[in-house]
Amino acid sequence: MFRRLKNCHNVEDLRLLAKQRLPGPIFHYIDGAAEDEVSYRRNTSAFNDCDLVPNVLAGVGEEVDMSVTVMGQKLDMPIFCSPTALQRLFHHDGERAVARAAEKFGTMFGVSALGTVSLAEIGEMISTPKLFQFYFHKDRGLNDAMVQRAQAAGFNTLALTVDTITGGNRERDLYSGFTSPPRLSLKSLMSFALHPGWALNYFLRDAFELAELKDFVKQGSNVAITIGDYFATQLDQSMSWSDAEALRVQWGGPFCLKGIMSVADARKAVDIGADAIMVSNHGGRQLDGTRSPFDQIAEITDAVGDDIDVILDGGIRRGTHVLKALAAGAKACSGGRMYLYALAAAGQPGVERALGNLKTEIERDMKLLGVRNIAQLNRDMLRFR
Repeated sequence: MFRRLKNCHNVEDLRLLAKQRLPGPIFHYIDGAAEDEVSYRRNTSAFNDCDLVPNVLAGVGEEVDMSVTVMGQKLDMPIFCSPTALQRLFHHDGERAVARAAEKFGTMFGVSALGTVSLAEIGEMISTPKLFQFYFHKDRGLNDAMVQRAQAAGFNTLALTVDTITGGNRERDLYSGFTSPPRLSLKSLMSFALHPGWALNYFLRDAFELAELKDFVKQGSNVAITIGDYFATQLDQSMSWSDAEALRVQWGGPFCLKGIMSVADARKAVDIGADAIMVSNHGGRQLDGTRSPFDQIAEITDAVGDDIDVILDGGIRRGTHVLKALAAGAKACSGGRMYLYALAAAGQPGVERALGNLKTEIERDMKLLGVRNIAQLNRDMLRFR
């Protein structure tokens, strides 16, 4: 049955619609992860090991306040759009669609260094909070240029990704032949032909490129490469805590480390003056067999939650997942696939559908839990199996 956006009531519905509309290699790039994809599945299934304990007769009323403040930015809902790469491969509007949808819902939009729309354009387009995700390249001139462009575009926060000093073993990409830009072969051409809407938009609109990297690196824009090979060849594998601290000083504003999974590293993030950490295993796309962010969130917030904003990144599929993470101690949540499926399914209306579904679930579930605002969530409402 051909799915339609109006019938997409959750992330899985949007995932299936995206699968219908994308060529196989493009869909599996979004949907896949590293090796046996154990961590990818665990990122969501971990929430099932925790039960909610609601309170009743709490006099909640008709209005609840789901706003949070993270990295100095007030968000109207406690989940934001995590930075993700290559968005114009999934829909011709790419980051433009996600930016407008995030602004409509008053939440933050994270833009990847591997983004396909310039930081300057995004900066002019929206006034709501914006995060730039930074990959630490071997080319120091490129690194400096990205910082300067993000500053000039009015981005509020910089997040250094720390779990990608080499590429994960993303076997679905190896089987499908996925590269950026897509490499033309008999197999890929057949897949494109079966999805003519996607193909016409890709080949007849503005040429695909990595907007902030194309002037420095040919790979990814003009030379086809896998994401794993890009990380392995272009990023600096000697990146250290001193490099992260120097980048924080250079940036001069709210600074976040994305990819923290241990208490020891969370404490080091505090030591170098970071304002926030994103507890993340990169959506299970790097090291398979790692713990899920939700598995780690309580011990990390117990250790550093009073000193730094702790964000749970990854695995979110339901409003209850957000509320469990916040009750366990997270300041906010973020996710990528939850809106990438929607972008691929229907562009900006799809992303609005995804964020609207989550907002509705969070509002309803807060009332059913007996809380009027996010601050009332606490560990007493959780039981771990």
